Amino acid sequence: MSIETVVLAVGSADEKRTERLANELIALAGPADAEVVLTHVFDEEEFDETRARLGFDADAENATPDAVAGRHRTTRELSNLLSAAGVRHSIRGAVGDLATEVVETAEGVEADRVVVGGRRRSPTGKAVFGSAAQEVMLSAPCPVTFVRETAS
Repeated sequence: MSIETVVLAVGSADEKRTERLANELIALAGPADAEVVLTHVFDEEEFDETRARLGFDADAENATPDAVAGRHRTTRELSNLLSAAGVRHSIRGAVGDLATEVVETAEGVEADRVVVGGRRRSPTGKAVFGSAAQEVMLSAPCPVTFVRETAS
């Protein structure tokens, strides 16, 4: 099975693992000349705060989730690392539930792989707090690669 499209789930917690995520994407997408779709998902409050912090007028036409995601620090850093490695990519922004938005993006672009980052949690922690990464792994239309945060 060839890999033509890879979706990366990007969320607010991924700032700590941008280099690990980029390295995984470069190793996966680079040799296959696959396109990476950086999919930054905001919850409603985070989107409003980020849009304001970046200087977007809430009523302006250009204040879209795609535009805000493109200027978000984590997404920009990932984009710069991918560009430096010659990996083709695009940026998408969404507002909503991370797992739902990533799965819908993967279905929409007919992704061959989804990459998600996360941290190690106990079974109790997952049960109490949920796990967006786990939900993506269970619902994605293609294989999922999990990139775990390293211990600091």
